[in-house]
Amino acid sequence: MADGLVTSRGRVSPVLDVEINGSKCDATQAYVDGPLTFMETKAAIQQPTRFACRSYMALVLMPRPPIIEWIAEIDQKIKDAGSFFAGPPVVLDLSAVTLSKSAIVHLVAELEQRNVRIIGLENVDPGSTGSGLPPLVRSSRGVNAKIDATEVPMQEPCRGAATLLLDKPIRSGQSIFFADGDVTVLGSVASGAELVAGGSIHIYGTLRGRVMAGSNGNAQARIFCSKIDAELLAIDGHYLTADSMDKGLRDRAVQAWLEGNALKIAALD
Repeated sequence: MADGLVTSRGRVSPVLDVEINGSKCDATQAYVDGPLTFMETKAAIQQPTRFACRSYMALVLMPRPPIIEWIAEIDQKIKDAGSFFAGPPVVLDLSAVTLSKSAIVHLVAELEQRNVRIIGLENVDPGSTGSGLPPLVRSSRGVNAKIDATEVPMQEPCRGAATLLLDKPIRSGQSIFFADGDVTVLGSVASGAELVAGGSIHIYGTLRGRVMAGSNGNAQARIFCSKIDAELLAIDGHYLTADSMDKGLRDRAVQAWLEGNALKIAALD
């Protein structure tokens, strides 16, 4: 018997090492809110390990040849956008290049030196991956399934909501991702907040954080806000940072859209 333990009820209970089915446990675990029975303690020890599936948001970088020039471009983007590109988790889409395993290792190392943390590789030969490299991942974007119409009966398409309505401001540190359509915010987006939409973004308040519209390749998406003081605007991967925005538009109602590969901003009033 070891020293006693003061429980949440203020009682002193003995500490015993007990063995159940070959597993040692501390009997004082049974004295949190009152003693557990032998069977309850046994059940607690035998609880199975749980696995859960979750989705997380990550940036995607797509290297293109020549790699040296692409890395130089990344350096400039990091300089322009600050911590937006350096810090968040990133997936490396290698569909536009053909690299050996050693070349991929070198590329990942170059990016990690710039605080670009690669959590996964996409569109790469599995033979070029393995130990020392991030795991292979596969996004749902662009995945098609071939189904035999004779085996599956026709069903009415599911018509879900194409707009996400947020009736509260988005606070600093919050990250909102809605890939299925437009996002409308009835309030402001604080500095340090992040909002990503597959469609257009409408903000009825001050935009101080980072917003990205057209995240699924929708070049027709737009961004609207009642007052702009944004850290970053992006549509379909093309972006503007606070330093590159027209200072004369600050604190005014604006819209942003793509014109070719250039992101444009104009006042609404």
